Amino acid sequence: MTSLLSRWLQPRVNLAHWHVTVYTRRQCCCCHKAFEVLEEYRRRHRFVMEQIDIDSDPGLVALYDMSVPVVAINGKVRFKGVVNRVLLDRLIAGDL
Repeated sequence: MTSLLSRWLQPRVNLAHWHVTVYTRRQCCCCHKAFEVLEEYRRRHRFVMEQIDIDSDPGLVALYDMSVPVVAINGKVRFKGVVNRVLLDRLIAGDL
């Protein structure tokens, strides 16, 4: 409960300069969960987010095959497999 309250009280930071890319697969439950977490943060902090299905590109399959979801922020991979809320909060705080 404290974690939820702290996220609710967290100031809204405008991260319009962030471009978040989520590399996913269609039938991946971890990908859906990661996207939901990021969508929550996107609504709060107003960054741009796109989702890319790796199965549409053999190069991406070779790169991220068993690592999805993979989250890149401004071109730098920040998360693989899971989006850690604590680390995401730290990235946001570090951007202030």
